[in-house]
Amino acid sequence: MSFLYSLIIALCTPLVLLYFGLRGLKDQAYLQRWNERLGFFKTSGSGGGIVLHAASVGELNAAFPLIKALLKDYPDTPLTVTTLTPTGSQRVTGELAGKVSHVYIPIDSAGAVARFYERLKPSLMIVMETEIWPNLYRGAHRRNIPMVMANARLSENSVKQYRRLQALIKPALQPLSWVGAQSEQDAQRMVRCGSREELTQNTGNLKFDLQVSASLSEQAEALRLQWGSERPVLVAGSTHEADETALIPAFVRLLELLPNALLILVPRHPERFEKAAQSARYAGLSVQLFSEGRSCNLQTQCFVIDTMGQLMNYYASADAVFVGGSMGEQGGHNALEPAALGKAIIIGPNYRNAKEIVGELIDCGAAMQVVDADELFSVTQQLLTDGLMRDQMGQAGLNLVEKNRGALDVTMQAIHNVFDNRADQVKPVIK
Repeated sequence: MSFLYSLIIALCTPLVLLYFGLRGLKDQAYLQRWNERLGFFKTSGSGGGIVLHAASVGELNAAFPLIKALLKDYPDTPLTVTTLTPTGSQRVTGELAGKVSHVYIPIDSAGAVARFYERLKPSLMIVMETEIWPNLYRGAHRRNIPMVMANARLSENSVKQYRRLQALIKPALQPLSWVGAQSEQDAQRMVRCGSREELTQNTGNLKFDLQVSASLSEQAEALRLQWGSERPVLVAGSTHEADETALIPAFVRLLELLPNALLILVPRHPERFEKAAQSARYAGLSVQLFSEGRSCNLQTQCFVIDTMGQLMNYYASADAVFVGGSMGEQGGHNALEPAALGKAIIIGPNYRNAKEIVGELIDCGAAMQVVDADELFSVTQQLLTDGLMRDQMGQAGLNLVEKNRGALDVTMQAIHNVFDNRADQVKPVIK
């Protein structure tokens, strides 16, 4: 089965590269660093470090607390973060420049994976959530590289698909040194797919362990002073076209009641920056871009953040937050970031990627769900005019985040147990 899989991947590699080329028509970053997709890249060290793989921005959100803990506990061990998407790469290089290295994860062909391991020579592989690439996993096992999976999650549909390929998936999962799952259900599903029960543990979700910088509140106050401290501000984070199609008309209606309101749009992907700005202009809004370098003034009605790595800064400045990816088919994005900042949250009907978390936020009163532009208008108006309601929702979100912290400690202890069993590695600095 593994030979057949490798043959299929080899035959499909030109199609994968063609896909990247077509994506490059919209986002030129996909046209860059193709050599890394095939396992060709230069390294600055002699290997022996830790490699953490997070496919894209969603996985990186959970990975950042873990990355910071690894940098603290293993300060002399090189750390390389791999991603699949350019958006993920930009997030890593933007927020962790000088602290970690970044390369793209290779296509899962036998040759590309072999070159990847030959160059990095890792002593530990960490995979975030559930990226199951059989050749990558088998390559680590053959080279005696321990591999752990952190923050694993699996839907029932994924289990059904993986079990159809059990002859391929089970041998990939069996050698894992440890699996940390987001919930007991996820742990059980991982075992059903092939991970060893005695090495599979329910840790909770690492996303609850995000750390909020103490300077964020000061930065938020400074931004609000620039915009006009009394302006009601709605921040829409990680938006896609479907989100903006509902948001912009709802906000135009809102301006009739709150003429000094400000909409801050933070599109999910760079290729959408200009399209989001154009949509707002076509709706008659006065638009300013972050890249223009000018302070957002009182005349600006829609401020488009056309750069990566700024979302938390603008969430911190919000009166209310809309979490994107939830009006279309993307499945919703990270709602815990605004919750950890004590913000009232609005989210659309489609949040399958974080169903349990969003459900908890709604149940505890930290978030409100809307199904269309009309509901988005009415809920936003309610939140931007009712400070007490915002405060109560924000506090509910803070309480939920605090109550569910702890996955990071469990995950790091497991990593210590796996990594420190290698006699040739530096012991962690436990403080």
